[in-house]
Amino acid sequence: MRWDNLGGSPSALFGTDVVTRTVDTPEFRGITFHEVRARSILNRVPGASRMPFEWTVNPYRGCSHACVYCFARKTHGYLDLDTGLDFDSQIVVKVNAPELLRRELAAPRWRGEHVAMGTNVDCYQRAEGRYGLMPGILTALRDHANPFSILTKGTLVLRDLALLRQAAEVTDVGVSVSVGFLDEALWRTVEPGTPAPGRRLDVVRTLADHGIPCGVLMAPVLPFLSDAPEQLRATVRAVAESGADSVTPLALHLRPGAREWYLAWLGRHHPHLVRRYEALYAGGSYAPTWYQRRITRQVHELAAEYGLGPFRRDRAPRLPPEAATPPEPRPQATQLTLL
Repeated sequence: MRWDNLGGSPSALFGTDVVTRTVDTPEFRGITFHEVRARSILNRVPGASRMPFEWTVNPYRGCSHACVYCFARKTHGYLDLDTGLDFDSQIVVKVNAPELLRRELAAPRWRGEHVAMGTNVDCYQRAEGRYGLMPGILTALRDHANPFSILTKGTLVLRDLALLRQAAEVTDVGVSVSVGFLDEALWRTVEPGTPAPGRRLDVVRTLADHGIPCGVLMAPVLPFLSDAPEQLRATVRAVAESGADSVTPLALHLRPGAREWYLAWLGRHHPHLVRRYEALYAGGSYAPTWYQRRITRQVHELAAEYGLGPFRRDRAPRLPPEAATPPEPRPQATQLTLL
């Protein structure tokens, strides 16, 4: 691993005082944690990004959710770790993230910009149950009245419900949950480390019941596996029934690192689809525009039917004094792309 290289210069990501722990308990069996002290925690999004925010906070690298399609897999290669099993089981933990964030939020150069979390790897993955970094992070954001948003597949976000409510009283807070489909047989193989889709929708329901608006990112929609009209309808209907205030689809994209891992999984579980995927993604990492537009149109039509609006990552609704009335559906035909 390239800890020495990463820690040997002023621009290094981490210091050299790395502690590696392999935990052999049922909850974390097979997972190795690398505890590091980060040099910075507020990360600027590259200017070429299509994301609607400029700053992120990522307390972890690698993710035990083990989603075979995860676009962040390539980042593990920067540490001389592989983008397959190592990404799922070698988790980098920035143990100083809360204190570092508090210091960076207080710096004179910081202008209180929106901070997005969960846009690289999930900040509420299983490691968070062991290290508990998010309460300190949320407390720092609350104390500085700094707007933020969270995207997660994890149910552990409910542990911090009180902090989310407190933060929403003083700043803009957005929470969204990723649920791409309902098929549990598919979920068990493609997202093996995540809570079941139904449990994630329970998170949406609980947040809504406590007055915190929550959108659903319907991601990813998997070509030929979760994109049939009846599958899309069932998912949008369940999202609406959960109390979500919005839903937006995201078609699968396959970047280097994720592409190889996903196609290997496809060859094991759905070999008859390999050639169809190779043809569909022959032009690069993203599904063709016609496919993205078709999925977007279908989901937005269903969303309008069920009284849902589109989801925007840069929308961060404030906590209302009482339960908010359901928003009017707003037609939108854009495709959200996570970078």
